[in-house]
Amino acid sequence: MRHIEESKTIANALQQRQAVLFVGAGVSMSVGLPSWESLVDYLSADLGLDKPSAGAQKTTYQAIAEYYRLKHGSFEPLVAWMAKEWWVSPDCLRASRLHRLVVELDFPIIYTTNYDSNLEKTYEACGRPFAKITGAADMATARPGVTQIVKYHGDFSNPDTLVLTESDYFDRLAFDAPLDIKFRGDAFASTLLFIGYSMSDLNIRFLLHRLWSIWQRTGEAKQRPPLFLFMHEPDEVQRHVLKRWDVTVLAGEGKDSEDSLGDFLETLLAQARQP
Repeated sequence: MRHIEESKTIANALQQRQAVLFVGAGVSMSVGLPSWESLVDYLSADLGLDKPSAGAQKTTYQAIAEYYRLKHGSFEPLVAWMAKEWWVSPDCLRASRLHRLVVELDFPIIYTTNYDSNLEKTYEACGRPFAKITGAADMATARPGVTQIVKYHGDFSNPDTLVLTESDYFDRLAFDAPLDIKFRGDAFASTLLFIGYSMSDLNIRFLLHRLWSIWQRTGEAKQRPPLFLFMHEPDEVQRHVLKRWDVTVLAGEGKDSEDSLGDFLETLLAQARQP
């Protein structure tokens, strides 16, 4: 398999407890959760919007979410719908290759932009302790010595924490919210691995660029820990742009994105278990 040296670097960081995993929607989609586009379809239908017409007017997904919150007053109806429609049984999560591997890899810190609770439920189903972090108060009270699952874009348990609308994303551009401050500290001290993301996600591209620019300003960018992003079929444009930001792209080899990622994580796990 390709990327043996890269996975050894991540495995060594894991053994030293200096590795951070960043988990995107691709992992949740492996157990049947919908894509971002499917969520927007639901929002549009609820609002009585015609999707092609909205596209023709260049209405962004985040603007549609903003309109939804303005009409309903909050995201509580949306969260109630997501909690019902996106429910996945513990047995299904235990049987999920990707979720099992994430737990077995035992990253000390996991960030996720997913709103669902599947990572937490998988840890519970596997009998593994964790601390869920959704804001500053959780950071102050988190149990030491267990995996932290940081809900970077919010959590079902508190609709007000969801980062979903244009205003939410604009507010986070300053990169100074409590979770942003925590991430900056973790990222400066750890090897980073991003999985389950598409580079069509502007928010992740912004995050990667912001990390790169902060390191550039320090004048010590050569000391930056490695940052890896796993993608099934990256194109040349993505590779070159991300390389400019000191991101190493790891390309998958499987028949699809889920298979590719599973094979890579299996290799990483085997290396992390080596003495």
